[in-house]
Amino acid sequence: MAEEVEVQWAPEIKDLGERIVGLTVAKAVELGDYLEKVHNIKPAASAVAVAAGPAGGAALPEKPPEQTEFSVILEGFDAAKKINVIKIVREITGLGLKEAKDLVEGSPKPVKENVSKDEANKLKQKLEEGGAKVSLK
Repeated sequence: MAEEVEVQWAPEIKDLGERIVGLTVAKAVELGDYLEKVHNIKPAASAVAVAAGPAGGAALPEKPPEQTEFSVILEGFDAAKKINVIKIVREITGLGLKEAKDLVEGSPKPVKENVSKDEANKLKQKLEEGGAKVSLK
């Protein structure tokens, strides 16, 4: 069996380690932000979680960032309203008649990408009112 070797840590290192372990989750996140912005050091996410874990008690899982950009996807259309859907696609995209027709007939295809949630919902509503089947991603 291997013998355990006792390491002698410098007092300032021990003190710093104890202070980091004693951080709350919020303070650990703040420390990570500080290190990144002021010293250009990107701490590993697991290191912050480990350092904050014991003192913070049961840490709440972080909510994933809210999606801010959406793609409006044309999934299909009512065959009787195909011309109307093509007109709306042309209006939204600025495409020529042939390109808009190809996009509509080649669905599912993205009509507009990287737009805000509000704009995506407006475009979806406009397309659906015109006879299209639309999804947001």
